[in-house]
Amino acid sequence: MRNDTALSRRLVAEVLGSAFLAAVVIGSGIAAQQLSPGNVGLELFENAAATAAGLYAIILMFGPVSGGHFNPVVSFVDAAFGGLSWRDAAAYLPAQVGGCIGGAVVANLMFGHAAVSMSTRHRASAAHLLGEVVATLGLILLIFALARTGRSGAAAPAVGAYIGAAYFFTSSTSFANPAISVGRMFSDTFAGIAPGSVPGYVAAEIAGGVLAWLAVKLLYPDVTPAEAADVVLPRAGIDRQAAIDREEVRR
Repeated sequence: MRNDTALSRRLVAEVLGSAFLAAVVIGSGIAAQQLSPGNVGLELFENAAATAAGLYAIILMFGPVSGGHFNPVVSFVDAAFGGLSWRDAAAYLPAQVGGCIGGAVVANLMFGHAAVSMSTRHRASAAHLLGEVVATLGLILLIFALARTGRSGAAAPAVGAYIGAAYFFTSSTSFANPAISVGRMFSDTFAGIAPGSVPGYVAAEIAGGVLAWLAVKLLYPDVTPAEAADVVLPRAGIDRQAAIDREEVRR
């Protein structure tokens, strides 16, 4: 019962955090369009800056409860390292996707748009998909490098900074997250993505996650379940204890 209660709290945190993330990404994209019409470079800068700052704050808000994943790739790579059970990772997935869809709807409504307007922005060129592989690879490497070296406390600013930078150094503007890719297709605005482009993005993000898992195993071969439990931020104590127990079983 205690585990179920802890999981329910973590799922609420993942739903809310994912919703805030989608609202920040999409809402700032709409605001950028209104504030700087026709100036795509400035619109992208405004969208990136708001997303980087917002992600920093959202991780601080919800990270101590759920770890602050808001991203199925993070959750499943974490499970692969033993920091999260596969059952919990599977439970996080619908919470993250549902939260991002809900956040997209709220963002649309805040700016007087229809609650749902399917995006018409096609993004799935070969260059975009490569950009998503690179963006996701870098994000996962960053998160696990911090956990492995005892610097999880720096995750919130580091992840925000990385995503803000990746808006510009990747051709895809760094979605790096299957849940946000799904959520963003429900808003036909600056930050949207056409439904037909989403499967390619999700596949590229999964590929980036697999490559990151391999790279982490190579660069940090001694990542333990207890260390992985600190991804992105250390979760509620009972969850971390479960990771320590899994480590003892492996031994």
